[in-house]
Amino acid sequence: MSDQRIFITGGASGLGQAIALRYARAGWRVCIADVNDARGAETLKSLTSLTQHAHSLRCDVTREEDLHAAAEWLSSNWGGVDVVVNNAGVAQAGAIEEVSLDDWQWIIDINLLGVVRGCKVFTPLFKRQGHGYFVNVASMAGLLDVPMMSSYNATKAAVVSLSETLHNELADNRIGVSVVCPSFFKTNLAESLRTSNAGLRTVMGKLLERSPITADDIADQIFRAVEQRHFYILPHAEGRQAWLMKRILPRGVYASMIRKRTRRMRGDGGAQPA
Repeated sequence: MSDQRIFITGGASGLGQAIALRYARAGWRVCIADVNDARGAETLKSLTSLTQHAHSLRCDVTREEDLHAAAEWLSSNWGGVDVVVNNAGVAQAGAIEEVSLDDWQWIIDINLLGVVRGCKVFTPLFKRQGHGYFVNVASMAGLLDVPMMSSYNATKAAVVSLSETLHNELADNRIGVSVVCPSFFKTNLAESLRTSNAGLRTVMGKLLERSPITADDIADQIFRAVEQRHFYILPHAEGRQAWLMKRILPRGVYASMIRKRTRRMRGDGGAQPA
């Protein structure tokens, strides 16, 4: 499978790194992109022990020109790319009246427009090839509505909607799309977290750490789901259950359940959030 090629933004750490290593183990050519040069170099060392073809690029998803440069490198050196994973993302939490518009613009530029840029830049290349596949990393936050995370939820919901739209729009061009919606899992997302609420930072850190599902587990599910061209990739059983309840329960019943389970996150004391 050494002729298969994958490009991953945010590929130097966390879920992006896990995806890169999973595909490298399968013999793919793996190109990672990240703004952290040191982590990119370390991940590249791990990749080169698994696959003969690995590369690391510096790429800021807020700069369309960086993504164009990546597409040009892939075309010139590997003859194109088969799978593009729009994974780079950051986190923000806080009450609606506390979150600054600067923070809103920051998270939208990375979490939403970073995915938009990736899809916009690579779609013409996919069309010229006659095939391609996008994996857009969203979150269960994009399907549910946990309070105190409005900016994060909104960007991830937009990624889900974008992915659903492109799933229809690009089908006739033999371009596939999957959207990944994990719940909390052990990753370095907390490093990027912007919040002025120390309690929220503590709660989110605990939720990330206590998850029994790892980035490697999710990467393996992504690998298998892309092979089978599944659209929704929802790795967490409790997340799938919550999404089902949101869709079938009356809004009042569902909202009451969410409020009860997120009391501590909202600063009301009570139960630990799910």
